[in-house]
Amino acid sequence: MTERRPRKFFALAALAGVVSAVVFLAVSELVALLVAREASPILAVGSFVIDIVPQPLKELAIATFGEFDKIALLAGLGLGVVIASAIAGVLQFLRPPLGVVALGIAGALSVAAIVTRAGVTLLAFLPPVIGAIAGSIVLMVLCRRLRGWQRSTAGPEPSGAANESPVGMDRRRFFVLAGVTGAAAVIVGVTARAVSMATSSVEAVRRALRLPAPRSTVTVPVGAELDIPGVTPLITPNADFYRVDTALTVPTVNPDSWRLVVDGMVDRRVELGFDQLLAMGLDEYAITLTCVSNVVGGDLVGNAIWLGVPVRDILRLAGPQSDADMVLSRSIDGYTASTPLSALTDDGLDAILAIGMNGEPLPLEHGFPVRMVVPGLYGYVSATKWLTGLKVTTFAQDEAYWTPRGYSEQAPIKFSSRIDTPKIGKTVAAGRIPVAGVAWAQSVGIEAVEVRIDDGDWQPATLSTPINTDTWVQWFVEWDATPGTHYVSVRATNKNGELQLEDAAPIAPNGSSGWQRSLISVA
Repeated sequence: MTERRPRKFFALAALAGVVSAVVFLAVSELVALLVAREASPILAVGSFVIDIVPQPLKELAIATFGEFDKIALLAGLGLGVVIASAIAGVLQFLRPPLGVVALGIAGALSVAAIVTRAGVTLLAFLPPVIGAIAGSIVLMVLCRRLRGWQRSTAGPEPSGAANESPVGMDRRRFFVLAGVTGAAAVIVGVTARAVSMATSSVEAVRRALRLPAPRSTVTVPVGAELDIPGVTPLITPNADFYRVDTALTVPTVNPDSWRLVVDGMVDRRVELGFDQLLAMGLDEYAITLTCVSNVVGGDLVGNAIWLGVPVRDILRLAGPQSDADMVLSRSIDGYTASTPLSALTDDGLDAILAIGMNGEPLPLEHGFPVRMVVPGLYGYVSATKWLTGLKVTTFAQDEAYWTPRGYSEQAPIKFSSRIDTPKIGKTVAAGRIPVAGVAWAQSVGIEAVEVRIDDGDWQPATLSTPINTDTWVQWFVEWDATPGTHYVSVRATNKNGELQLEDAAPIAPNGSSGWQRSLISVA
């Protein structure tokens, strides 16, 4: 018995630590709901982790989890909280007040993560401070109960049904206090987070929003979409459009309070509201977006019909100065992107502030109410979501979020091609089958696509009719597939006569390259 007791009490001390951490987070969420909704410790720390994680780990997370990388991060943070709080509980049990000190350090780190985020309010420090105090009180009380239980086991336990033994009383008090406190904290925390999300959500506003009819619409030509099973749709549905950004939770911005500020190296500072932006007149634009994290053959690329206003019209109101060469766009959450000024003022390039996507207001996760869309540039230097600011400046004076993290400050898209069908890992029947996919060369256009089976000759593919040079095209070739395993390769040529880069390159610092070569099994 004497050898088992320390192990048992260590486990119970760890449980006390976890309960105190739950109280810490729950009280923080409740106070945040009341005074500063942006001050959730777990979300602030998660956003901080996103900012400081080295570039190779970011790439690994995106490659491993794709669009679920933030869910994986939250799960990892949750596991880290459980482990750290369990250790704090054991420390408090063995060497008080070390556990409380550890909890105080966690609160201080949470305060630092919160107050350094963009858009914090004056009282943003309060939720983690009050949460840490509440958690510390619970930890001290639980560990005091636990030590009392341990002391009571040192002497003989009186018998008899009429009176409960001191050991039983101390055990019951500990478990009742831990259980009730933990359950209440979970209910309070979950409810506070749910209420915060529900009351701050602008989804109802978005659904009720009626956008003006566009002055011009996109005409999809006959033959733009091939009728081939397995090939990617010409227009990517909003629900399927890829999402890669640094926002741990989707920012909610009400159009009524939204403002865009254009400043920096300009003749005059400009500030626009949402209604003023709409009053400038809206047009439709078909544009394919590509993420710099897209690997060869990857799916972090999508095509949509956007509704918006040319950025050049916005900048013209401010009057950029002649020595400026960059626009630093800023999101509501502090994210920034560096876009060449020339790409935003070129009359031949449809860089826009988008407010609509595929016939409806922007979805929240894609930047509602306003985002940037620039053809021919990777998203990390152009496609800022939840846009609030455009600073006209120079590359020498300012740098954007990803530049110090190992990515190029300027990043034109490397045009590419992808095989959609046959799919890797899925055996196909022998016979005549289509090999099909998509290819893109935004702002230039695709001239040709070629396919090679094993080490044979390159065969020209049939292309769909492009909507314009800013969108991808579908392609296919007919293949007489024979049983066995075969390598299928694809490459594209753009309208400038340039062949897609064959040499493989990683996604950093400015996008992947290479020809996709897939192993296909034929039965």
